[in-house]
Amino acid sequence: MVRLRLRRIGLKKQASYRIVVADQRASRNGGFIENVGNHNPRTEPPTDNVDEARVLYWLSVGAQPSEAVSYILKRTGTLDRYQRMLKGEAIEALVEEAAAAKAT
Repeated sequence: MVRLRLRRIGLKKQASYRIVVADQRASRNGGFIENVGNHNPRTEPPTDNVDEARVLYWLSVGAQPSEAVSYILKRTGTLDRYQRMLKGEAIEALVEEAAAAKAT
């Protein structure tokens, strides 16, 4: 199964994470399919950058987010946009909305 999950990067005790698409059986820092964002918990508030178009694509083809990534996607509003996409809204309109929300 393909999952959206976190991949640790950074120095010792200075962790930051990439949000990657990877096979469930791969190790935490092992091979991955695509990098779709990053998460930095060391800032206040935590910094999250997500490529909305790619995340929506991977969710639409069956990728499952891990618990931590699911929380990040809820906080950025991506899961709400995904639910709206399932109800029939165009992905282009949702991506434009996400870009406008990120700019403010």
